[in-house]
Amino acid sequence: MMKKFNTLLLGATLLLAACGGEKETAKTADTVKIGCTAPLTGPVAIYGITSSNGSKLAMDEINKNGGILGKQVEFTVLDSKGDPTEAITAYNRLVDQGIVAFIGDAPSKPTLAIAEVAAQDNMPMITPNGTQFNITEAGPNVFRTCFTDPYQGVVLANFAKNNLKAGTVAILVNNSSDYSDGVSKAFIEQAGKLGLKVVAKEGYSDGDKDFRAQLTKILPTNPDVLVVPDYYEQAALITVQAREVGLKSTFIGPDGWDGVSKTLDPSAYGAVENSYFTNHYSLDDQSPKVQEFVKAYKEVYNEEPSSFAALSYDSAYMMKAAIEKAGTTEKQAVIDALKTLSYDGVTGHLTFDEKNNPVKDVTVLKIVNGEYTFDSVVKPE
Repeated sequence: MMKKFNTLLLGATLLLAACGGEKETAKTADTVKIGCTAPLTGPVAIYGITSSNGSKLAMDEINKNGGILGKQVEFTVLDSKGDPTEAITAYNRLVDQGIVAFIGDAPSKPTLAIAEVAAQDNMPMITPNGTQFNITEAGPNVFRTCFTDPYQGVVLANFAKNNLKAGTVAILVNNSSDYSDGVSKAFIEQAGKLGLKVVAKEGYSDGDKDFRAQLTKILPTNPDVLVVPDYYEQAALITVQAREVGLKSTFIGPDGWDGVSKTLDPSAYGAVENSYFTNHYSLDDQSPKVQEFVKAYKEVYNEEPSSFAALSYDSAYMMKAAIEKAGTTEKQAVIDALKTLSYDGVTGHLTFDEKNNPVKDVTVLKIVNGEYTFDSVVKPE
């Protein structure tokens, strides 16, 4: 009986030692594990690839300069394919790998899906590119680097009225897209406050390729400005077809337009000539921080960095700053540090409001000969 008791006691001791060993290993891990998801394949891969490139560039720089809290960062990027279900699966894989913080995703739908799960984990999360307003409402652990859809709508209305001196506008909105709908609703509300007359509003659905019927309905209203609140693929098709049916309006859109020139053949650049869209930074900004980032990105990836790359680059450095401010990778401490962060980045100076949305400048870009040129900056209200 005594032999059996001693055997049980030894087993219990070994079990406690094993558990203590696991806990000690977690505490003394020699790397800081940070995870990221992005659409590396699928229809919005252009966003995911450039976005993940930006965060990877930042993490490589961070590691070369001593890492975080004196430890190297183990940065893992998984493909979300732009799909909410795939995004959650990828996020859960990262959690299983032991990440202490998360950066991602793009666009808004998979980002929201992850945010709702990350809130249950109290995982410190920064989305570089998820603009849908309710993403940060998933939980107090969720932050964003980009501005929101409604804010873009307000800025676009102000820009149409004050900068373009427009009197009439028409809107062609994607009824299947929360992103498009969010920009559109805010634009219409702000237009009403400014006395800007909305003379036509037409809609379409995801997957549509022919917009001539809607554009032909808009044509007789002869709007000064046509608002296209959607991503670059649709914007490229719509603008070309708008010119084909005879619309002379100035086109404006949100940050989803970033990439429209790459989608168009150079022979079609005339369709978007002198169009404007809101964005997060400009390659023309001569500040040392911007130009050093642009130079470093081009050296590694042999192309100019998009706004998605810049936002992800800033997001990586913001997470570093928060962890170092907290002095630990303990989740709640990092979240508390993020809330009080004041950060000067490539995409401007940023603080967070009560809903973890950024208070920051908005850059307006003008398309000239297929190039995105700096037009103006809108300061926070």
